[in-house]
Amino acid sequence: MLSLQSLPFDRLMANGFRVQIRSLPKLNSHETRYRLAYNEELALRIRQALGEQDGVTERKMFGGLCFMAHGNMLGGVMGDDIIVRVGADRYEDTLKQPHTREMDFTGRPMRGFVVVASEGIASDEDLNEWVQRGVRFATSLPPK
Repeated sequence: MLSLQSLPFDRLMANGFRVQIRSLPKLNSHETRYRLAYNEELALRIRQALGEQDGVTERKMFGGLCFMAHGNMLGGVMGDDIIVRVGADRYEDTLKQPHTREMDFTGRPMRGFVVVASEGIASDEDLNEWVQRGVRFATSLPPK
């Protein structure tokens, strides 16, 4: 994760580069962290967890990478964390799980989606369980 303090703006500007700073959405209100890209290794791990799942596609969204099952979002990668679509019925119970939080880009949580921190997906077994939760929900919906 990069911080604004770690970027060499003075050297870039001295060499004729124009630097434009844009704020990206904060991940939560308690700390100021900004994600600049998604973790490619984590995306590969998700692809492996999905295996030969029928009808899965990828799309860049939310500043990260999303996975779709038959046109319905099942989850994705955002920085070093994952997004999992669990649906409104399982949303509150899922937020009680360790290493989860609301998916909140605009100051308003997106019900039915949770973010699982990297600590909650450290093992392949844990990651696979979260991916399968997203698959189960997305495949319960009519194809788009």
